Amino acid sequence: MTPARRRIITIVVGVLLLGGALYLGVMHTHGGWAGVDESVVEKFSKQAGRPAQKPLINTDQGDLLLFVFLLGGTVGGFVLGYYFRSLFGSKEQEKNAPDA
Repeated sequence: MTPARRRIITIVVGVLLLGGALYLGVMHTHGGWAGVDESVVEKFSKQAGRPAQKPLINTDQGDLLLFVFLLGGTVGGFVLGYYFRSLFGSKEQEKNAPDA
């Protein structure tokens, strides 16, 4: 068996396994899992006499949470771009650096 044919067979088997796993995950679960906030934190807060309150900034409405992640990614990208050469070096620094 040639390496190219072995690679194709491996890719096809991987895609079939991934497809089967996704099918089983989507079709055979009901999505009724409660998160840690609902199942643990709220229970203990009610026992302590401090029930849940509305958040100060509600990110569940609209696309506010996506907008916050967009701003964070933009700021992170600008910072990484500004300090790129000092973080990763440049080719001139590699040429001038003494060998260790």
